[in-house]
Amino acid sequence: MMSRVQKGLIAGLAATIAVSILEIANLMLGPWAVSFPRLLSVMLQTPDTMAVGWIAHAVVGTLVLGPLFGVICPRLPTDTPESKGILFAVGAFILMSLTVAPLAGVGMFFMRAGFGTLAWMIATHAVYGIVLGNVYARLVERERRRGHDVIHGAPAH
Repeated sequence: MMSRVQKGLIAGLAATIAVSILEIANLMLGPWAVSFPRLLSVMLQTPDTMAVGWIAHAVVGTLVLGPLFGVICPRLPTDTPESKGILFAVGAFILMSLTVAPLAGVGMFFMRAGFGTLAWMIATHAVYGIVLGNVYARLVERERRRGHDVIHGAPAH
């Protein structure tokens, strides 16, 4: 039986991979906007080392946001797992855009990178949320089907 944190970790990894594919397409076919890993490398004071941004992207998406989603998912006020994921991911983006981004010098909502980047960030965070919620819900449902969702007569989720 997996805990909600473990399910969130797996869902966070899947969502991070999905967004990474979009970011690679942006870099290779575009760029349509400044990529999130590039923004992270600038925020982390290593603008010439995009690998730092990719590592930060993978760590935060998998090890921070995924498990956090697992913990708060049941409390989110929407009906579908995907809408819970979108609410969570766009909420995390807004929080980061109002706090970390201005402190790192890229402007509120990353506006120093332009409006296209803001739109790209909202879209990729929404995709992250959709995948996050969907994978998390599938893991919960898989456990329910196997009959492991009852602890002392009460559902685990």
